[in-house]
Amino acid sequence: MDFYYPNRTNDFWKICGLLFLGDVDALYDRNSRTFDVSAIRALMTEKHIALNDTARAVRRLKGNASDKYLDIIEPVPLYDLLKEMPACRSVATTGEKAAGVIAGITGTEIPKMGTMVIAPDGLEIWRMPSTSRAYPLPLAQKAEYYARMFRHLGII
Repeated sequence: MDFYYPNRTNDFWKICGLLFLGDVDALYDRNSRTFDVSAIRALMTEKHIALNDTARAVRRLKGNASDKYLDIIEPVPLYDLLKEMPACRSVATTGEKAAGVIAGITGTEIPKMGTMVIAPDGLEIWRMPSTSRAYPLPLAQKAEYYARMFRHLGII
């Protein structure tokens, strides 16, 4: 899948399906055994959710997908991106590594999981649990963290 969170064992699209559509499999195509990118893009557009990586250039220090072994060479130009989305008032990260990158860019503390800090310019910085299955938290508990944030933002 040429989009975010393509691994079908990752919980991100399942959480979105559950919270926005009432079904963990709503964004999954059983026939192709992949997530439905068209449905995902439509849902993200409808909910005004933008996705982006926290780095433009990274180096994997080990041959696996763990964020623990990522060396961030060039962080994302967050404020340049936000200029393109003037109505955006919140940024959420999925995991500790991404939270650290965004905290470095915004000059904030790393929020505790499921909470936010407010940057000097008023931007809300949220830290959500990793949606990787390697993170040992049941999907329903992860979804509750996301539901609290989405309720705060008025998305659900």
